[in-house]
Amino acid sequence: SANLDTKHGKQIESVLFELTQEHGTTLILVTHDEQLAQKCQQILLIEAGDLVRV
Repeated sequence: SANLDTKHGKQIESVLFELTQEHGTTLILVTHDEQLAQKCQQILLIEAGDLVRV
């Protein structure tokens, strides 16, 4: 959603989270937005090429 305006970005975000919950699927979300990341059940960071669980 990086190239979307704020309104449409939030709508896409909402749809993705709703679909994930409704269908019991996993959403892999890659973002630099810490507020968006906080909405996720699990957060991983890449540090020195390694994945680190927050």
